[in-house]
Amino acid sequence: MIIRKSPAELEKMRKSGLLVHRVLNSLADMVTEGMTTMELENAAAKMIADAGARPAFKGYFSAAAGTRYPYVLCTSVNEQIVHGMPSTRIALKKGDVISIDTGVQLDGYYGDSAITVGVGEITPSLGRLLEVTKQSLEMAIDKVREGNRLFDICATVQKHVEENGYSIVREFVGHGIGTSLHEEPQVPNYVDRNNENPRLKEGMVLAIEPMVNLGRPQSKVLSDRWTAVSQDGSVSAHFEHCVAVTKDGPWVLTRP
Repeated sequence: MIIRKSPAELEKMRKSGLLVHRVLNSLADMVTEGMTTMELENAAAKMIADAGARPAFKGYFSAAAGTRYPYVLCTSVNEQIVHGMPSTRIALKKGDVISIDTGVQLDGYYGDSAITVGVGEITPSLGRLLEVTKQSLEMAIDKVREGNRLFDICATVQKHVEENGYSIVREFVGHGIGTSLHEEPQVPNYVDRNNENPRLKEGMVLAIEPMVNLGRPQSKVLSDRWTAVSQDGSVSAHFEHCVAVTKDGPWVLTRP
């Protein structure tokens, strides 16, 4: 069931979304060659706690993994697509790209967002991958309007990504969000005819998150049961925003 939010609920989600934005902005500024992904984790955990919020990911149970996620962040480096786990053993190298994904619960409502940043100077090829992925998200956000359908969002991401020579990850998708981290509907980054195609209505909130591979679309999950990587080892990019449907158009809750 798709749960539509009242204006008061959207204001609460806005506070959660802005906290996530502040955390991700701070982490992006921290990213430097030689630091570990656990350093980012520790910084994020402190920022979230200091804000009086609860981390959305830590303790989240996944039936597929058969366990609870142990960290505040997902830190996915290079060929890691999503759900990479922070580690004291993973030190960032110049030219790497890292997806940083986090969520919070504040006053009962969730915010969720992701960015991908380069470590120092990255190659033009990787820079273009990040730019196209970010563009596909912005183009999808513009489709979050009353009267449109979910597939308008999905098709927009798919068309832009594939026209630029990249591939869409199929196994992981966006989602509705509110008082639960994951709500209906699922939001694929491609047109999945097996998926429902609801009409967008005021009060719906969607977490839209293109996951785009430089190479082929296939993915696999590593032995830790969480980290998803591209099967061919190609670099992946990931961006995410929570977007509300309003009578005045799309409202991105996870940025000012």
